[in-house]
Amino acid sequence: MIQRIQSIFLLLSSSGFIGQFFTDLATSTKPIPYLLSDQVYEVQDSPVLVGLTLVGALVSLAAIFMFRNRPLQQKLSIFTVICAIFLPLVAFLLIYNERTAVPDFSEIHDQAGLYILVIPIIFGILSYFYIGKDDKLVKSMDRLR
Repeated sequence: MIQRIQSIFLLLSSSGFIGQFFTDLATSTKPIPYLLSDQVYEVQDSPVLVGLTLVGALVSLAAIFMFRNRPLQQKLSIFTVICAIFLPLVAFLLIYNERTAVPDFSEIHDQAGLYILVIPIIFGILSYFYIGKDDKLVKSMDRLR
């Protein structure tokens, strides 16, 4: 059912992904061409990061409505956790490639956007746990019939 606790967790996971569009991932002291040309590194600076963020948000929202197929709902919640783990890794790799291409060293400072990704990870794992708990409850009720 939609009113279960895992639906709230999946909604909070989606809001963590959507929050990425409103926060910065990193800032630099000097402009670096391409990603940090404005000294601010955001999700919108790379199409790969935008894609991962949108996929994570949309999959976690779609998983809310998969309440009749709990195994699929569990797989989708794990997929959102994987997207939330890959997002900072890809961001780091992009910034690392950018930084090594420029011989002039610039300090890069992490911002709140990297730490917001903890939200989808935690709530994705919690939703997975509660979907499994709900599935056990339904299976136990089926045995009683």
